Amino acid sequence: MTSSTLTGPPVRRGSDYAVLSRRVVEAGLFARRPGGYAVRIVLTLGAFLAGWAVLVAVGDSWAQLLVAVGMAVATTQVAFLGHDAGHRQMFRRRGHSEAAGLIAGNLAVGTSYGWWVDKHNRHHANPNHEEDDPDVGAGALVWTYEQAVATRGFRRWLAARQAWCFFPMLLLEGLALHVNSVRALAGREPDGRWTTPVRHRAVEALLLGAHAVGYLGLVFAVMSPGKALLFIAVHQGLWGFYMGCAFAPNHKGMPMPSADDDLDFLRKQVLTSRNVRGGRFVDVALGALNYQIEHHLFPNLPRANLRRAQPIVRAYCAEHGVGYAETGLVESYRQALAHLHEVGRPLRDR
Repeated sequence: MTSSTLTGPPVRRGSDYAVLSRRVVEAGLFARRPGGYAVRIVLTLGAFLAGWAVLVAVGDSWAQLLVAVGMAVATTQVAFLGHDAGHRQMFRRRGHSEAAGLIAGNLAVGTSYGWWVDKHNRHHANPNHEEDDPDVGAGALVWTYEQAVATRGFRRWLAARQAWCFFPMLLLEGLALHVNSVRALAGREPDGRWTTPVRHRAVEALLLGAHAVGYLGLVFAVMSPGKALLFIAVHQGLWGFYMGCAFAPNHKGMPMPSADDDLDFLRKQVLTSRNVRGGRFVDVALGALNYQIEHHLFPNLPRANLRRAQPIVRAYCAEHGVGYAETGLVESYRQALAHLHEVGRPLRDR
């Protein structure tokens, strides 16, 4: 598995997935959308850079807290571009995709593109699998009864109440992404091997350093130390919160297959994913990740084509009796929180 491209396992000839894939190909949905992506990139990066220009214009003022809110939105939208680049939705050539991902991730947002792609690759290969999906491994949150009962000390207290703490904890997600990025680029195993495979480690480190110097230098040059620290707290906290809210509806509370489950690629991706209804506004707000089922089946499908692929996928799943989960945004959070609350139940009953 490389750290530059997000791909699924090979398709078996004659499988259910192969038939569905042919239907999507015949609909022309794998065609790149260079014009649409050009507009999206210009508008997104334009808003991002305009936010920094406003920060300079506002100066040493408490109004910078409002700028921080807007910058959190713009930063998340830039991160969505990095996500699309990682899946090679924008460009056919790997080099172009990597360049876009490094600019959006390392330089603009301050996260390691290579680390994230490696992690996200493993998630796509085995979504919601406790042992193989890093997104549901035991950590600050627990996703299974077994993970819950294995906790100790403060983590046990937190696991028992994690549904109530989930949204507040998302305020730390941005910090966690920065810390994990640095660890991935610097970490080595005892035998000297790098902990995380990253193709362009030196370039990534240089871009992360440039981001940190530019970000902190600009903020502290424009604002007094107190206002600067508060701006950073609001910006980074809300960016992490937005990112967490965008990814939480996708799989949380959906079935978690184990090694004993014999699922083909189609069912492994569909049954563990949840779509979110809501129209064009939700499409933009969630970076089209609300079409999670279609995205997991066809990771390199351009973002704008996911909406068009949905009726094809939904009808095909109905033909084959494959459950297709779709709900509203608020209900998706309710289901995710209900799962977290249920997982912590054994700890509350003691």
